[in-house]
Amino acid sequence: MSTVANGSTRTYQGNDKLLFGIIMGVIAFWLFAQTTLNIAPDMSRDLGMTANTMNIAVAITALFSGIFIVVMGGVGDRVGHMKVVRWGFYLNILGSLLVGLTPTGDFGVPVLLIGRALQGLSAACIMPASLAVVKAYWDGAGRQRAISMWSIGSWGGSGLCSLFGGLMSENFGWRSIFFISIAVCLLGLWMMRGTPETERKVQEDYKFDLPGVLSFMVAMIAIQVVVTQGNRLGWTSPLVLGLVAITLIFGALFLRIESRSANAFFDFSLFKNATYTGATISNFLLNGVAGTLIVSLQLVQFGGDMTAQAAGMLTLGYAIAIIAFIRVGEKLLRLYGARKPMIWGCLITGLSILLLSPANMLLSNYMISAVIGYTLFGVGLAFYATPSTDAALANLPAEQAGAGSGIYKMASSLGAAFGVAISAAIFTAFSADNSSITWLEGVITFAGRSDNLAVREAAIMALGFNVLMIVVAIVSIMLAIPKHKKA
Repeated sequence: MSTVANGSTRTYQGNDKLLFGIIMGVIAFWLFAQTTLNIAPDMSRDLGMTANTMNIAVAITALFSGIFIVVMGGVGDRVGHMKVVRWGFYLNILGSLLVGLTPTGDFGVPVLLIGRALQGLSAACIMPASLAVVKAYWDGAGRQRAISMWSIGSWGGSGLCSLFGGLMSENFGWRSIFFISIAVCLLGLWMMRGTPETERKVQEDYKFDLPGVLSFMVAMIAIQVVVTQGNRLGWTSPLVLGLVAITLIFGALFLRIESRSANAFFDFSLFKNATYTGATISNFLLNGVAGTLIVSLQLVQFGGDMTAQAAGMLTLGYAIAIIAFIRVGEKLLRLYGARKPMIWGCLITGLSILLLSPANMLLSNYMISAVIGYTLFGVGLAFYATPSTDAALANLPAEQAGAGSGIYKMASSLGAAFGVAISAAIFTAFSADNSSITWLEGVITFAGRSDNLAVREAAIMALGFNVLMIVVAIVSIMLAIPKHKKA
């Protein structure tokens, strides 16, 4: 049912035109906004910006997405999820236009940063609201198929973004990426025309939870700086210790505000549902193993002297597998329920990380292991994606669909952000001083060159952290996701 302005209701069934219109917005984020992970050096040289400034521009999109994704999910519950999805398209069009037209010189810095921030806000609107629309307008097997197609856009886009960005930047210039993004958004808006608004949550005394949002922002920004810059600034430096204190203070303040506010943007009551909790925690951890990619790719570049393009080609199997096997995860969900395919997905992903971990090999042998590992990485995430998302959505009450979807997707964004940051910090810390890990050499025999031992050993340690996250994810699924077979 969909509540319209005059208070009447009407039945609306989702269709493929609406579904693919929504997916255009998801693709616009992953396939276009996130290509900056790969094309940042080209942008930096063209715009005359420092690497530090460009790093901020790359990170600000994920930061704004992670912070505001729950907020916009809650807003969608009150004003309508289709309206928020359209806001996301408009924000991405504006943000992509600013990025694509960024001038050189000092004036270019604020233009680029504002454009990237708007792209982050766009994702914060589209991700939770589009999932809430799927929950509202599809049921049963139809909803599972819709989630699978949505996941292909999201997870598949994430797998293809680096390859796509490099290809477009080399052949058509990096600015072309963002102009294509605008065209995709316009196509998506056209495909969503005529879709009625979803049911809205009515709360007469509602007030925007500004104190909760601000305290959450401060805590998240502080901890992100600690994780990403702690090694460079010094873990015991006054600045880092001060940021840790700020994180703890504002984190405690956030918990206090949200537990007492009648209009809290972060609804902790959702976690009373064990299935939703297990799906969200494991989602955070599975996205956290994105750190595997940055570590393994840096390993072959720093330790094996491969070019970035050659290293990126090793991941081709990841992009292909995740797109090809998403629908398999959907079929497994129908046959066995969510629990088994989620666990199988974690196990396959864990095996893939183990295949990427033996940095003691010769480069020629490691490349073969890496191709297989990246492919299994995509298979594992594909098995996990649809069952986990369906388990979370199916256990949300209709009036909390937006907020619940927002928290679930926030787990994705923050999991990836912190997973990459922590893995990179471990890798950097162990490889920075070029000193080897004596006890590790006593356990593992390293073939080939000895001048890169520090890099190879650091990779093993960092990838070991990712294996640990997989283990914790499996435990959370086993404890929280019910065993019963899907009806």
